[in-house]
Amino acid sequence: MLYRKLGNTDIDVSVICLGTMTWGEQNTEADAFAQMDYAVAQGVNFFDTAELYPIPPNGNTCNATETIIGHWLQQRGNRDKLIIASKVAGPADGWLPHIRDEKTRRHDRQNIMAAVNGSLQRLHTDYLDLYQLHWPDRNTNFFGKLGYKHAPDDTPVPIEETLQVLADLVQSGKVRYIGLSNETPWGVMQFIKAADALNLPRIVSVQNPYSLLNRSYEIGLAEISIREKCGLLAYSPLGFGVLSGKYVGGEHPAGARITRWPNYNRYMNPQAIAATTAYTALAETHELDPAQMALAFVNSREFLTSTIIGATDMEQLKRNIDSINLQLSDEVLQAIEAVHVTHPNPSP
Repeated sequence: MLYRKLGNTDIDVSVICLGTMTWGEQNTEADAFAQMDYAVAQGVNFFDTAELYPIPPNGNTCNATETIIGHWLQQRGNRDKLIIASKVAGPADGWLPHIRDEKTRRHDRQNIMAAVNGSLQRLHTDYLDLYQLHWPDRNTNFFGKLGYKHAPDDTPVPIEETLQVLADLVQSGKVRYIGLSNETPWGVMQFIKAADALNLPRIVSVQNPYSLLNRSYEIGLAEISIREKCGLLAYSPLGFGVLSGKYVGGEHPAGARITRWPNYNRYMNPQAIAATTAYTALAETHELDPAQMALAFVNSREFLTSTIIGATDMEQLKRNIDSINLQLSDEVLQAIEAVHVTHPNPSP
């Protein structure tokens, strides 16, 4: 396993981070225990979760993922050897009625405190190593939305106010470090600016989508990650599994995520299918596993701190973790760039 510093901290996190959002929906607790045991044995020390997990979110399974991790931490007794990250949900338009009061769920003191205390209880821990805002409090571009349209009537919680609440959590010892997720370059720099002006904790990471199908992070955020020491935690590095090639040719394997939830089609538009077909053919030409090639590309980025992988079975997990041992040749990297020029960012 390889390790990198988490932002400007002294924490070394594994370049492979274990994503957990299928636990409690596609995976049982026993499945999750097996995945965590295997990942730790391979040197993975970084787990990422969220109060709303598993995905897709619904009231029957909400919080189940954190509860499963908490049971495992209790039984294994290894909390001090791991870096655990979670997230607080933000405003949502009708799709999270089961998390607190949807009409007043914002990144304010009341909601953040309720969220973090709930996560700590479910995880059976006194602290979180990294606490992240799952998405911005304001109306902006995230979850694949393009074409920013300003909403003058939008009244988000001021970033300074949110940051002060997070600073108080750090001061209390409930949270060690803070991060953002699904953020824009403007949002990241506003948090950094406010932290510096008010002498409050700086963000140490940005958890955004990044993959061969979505390299939009490179446009504005990559430079910020490097210069401001707040590296990327890349989620969906396989585009919901699409880059494994399992959907190429119109295939829909039984039990696969997009087979079960076809509305999650962000990575299945015609442009994405064309790009995936080209990347899969490239991998086959060089006798590479398509998923490992896609992950190895993400792992190699200078602005990356950790790649968040997920799996619904152990064979997937083993292949994904083993991507850390693959170093792509210059020939393959150049061929990837050629595909990217032809099919740029089909799944933003």
